[in-house]
Amino acid sequence: MKNLAKALIVCAALAGACHASSAAAATYPERPVRLVVPFASGGTVDIVARILAERLSRTLGQQVIVENKPGAGGTLGADFVAKAPPDGHTLLLAASSHQSFHPLLYKRLPYDANKAFTQVALFATVPNVLVVSNKMPARSVKELIAQAQSGKRFFMGSSGTGGVNHLLGEMFELRTQVEFEHVPYKGAGPANNDLLGGQIDLMFVNLPTVLPHIQGGKLRALAIAGAERSPSLPGVPTMAEAGVPDFVVDSWSGVLAPAATPRAIVDKLSAEINRIARDKATADLLAVQGAVPRPGTSDEYAALVRFETQRWTEVIRKANVSLD
Repeated sequence: MKNLAKALIVCAALAGACHASSAAAATYPERPVRLVVPFASGGTVDIVARILAERLSRTLGQQVIVENKPGAGGTLGADFVAKAPPDGHTLLLAASSHQSFHPLLYKRLPYDANKAFTQVALFATVPNVLVVSNKMPARSVKELIAQAQSGKRFFMGSSGTGGVNHLLGEMFELRTQVEFEHVPYKGAGPANNDLLGGQIDLMFVNLPTVLPHIQGGKLRALAIAGAERSPSLPGVPTMAEAGVPDFVVDSWSGVLAPAATPRAIVDKLSAEINRIARDKATADLLAVQGAVPRPGTSDEYAALVRFETQRWTEVIRKANVSLD
């Protein structure tokens, strides 16, 4: 009888929790929602966030406000959301770095990247592209590799040590057995400016940030690090087509919520974000920026994080990259 009584108490508690969660979802959101972008305004993640926020505002019936909280490679904004009340009113538009390789790069994060968040939904992906200065003699990936292997010294820029474009460069070096001189900058803007000016030779970068310069002939794209060519640059080959297989590395963005956010709210948000991502109007808006929709459920988001973590573990270990 005692065991039966305990079981009934547990069932009653679970039923109460489910009812409370459902009730919270029914009234959610009760006020404006903050969508935190952990990078400066004007970057790729910020652009994607504003597209999502505008459309999600209409869907939810409350304004979704983008807040930029840059710093420490995106970890300051992530920490802010990790410590926010878990009620669905403070969300993070995370980059692939936040759960895939930040835990591998930082020995001491202010939050546990694997436990502090609930994956809500994937939203968009952005191709990465290998671009070179117009002063560079290489006209293709094969020429770049041959010149680097012959001893020619090339300077590779990045937005900072441990960022995705730096790690892409490290992956490229490992796969092709070449070496570049890494030049880290404090942000993508200064790196792009020096690439345009020819002070550095090459860079792996999110396509939206350099697409106008490529289309305007100020930079030369050698290859897309994607599974297929970009509709924005149909004449630029993929890395596989350029002779470097197994080099598909898109930069994706997804929505995270604080870990204890009620499941019903997470499910509601996930359904709405996926619906928006599948809408043709969204695809058209993202395409202007060189991005494409990447709908994905909470479970699909978690599976992607596991896959990416495994891949970047090898690159970071072999390249001996650390941010502590």
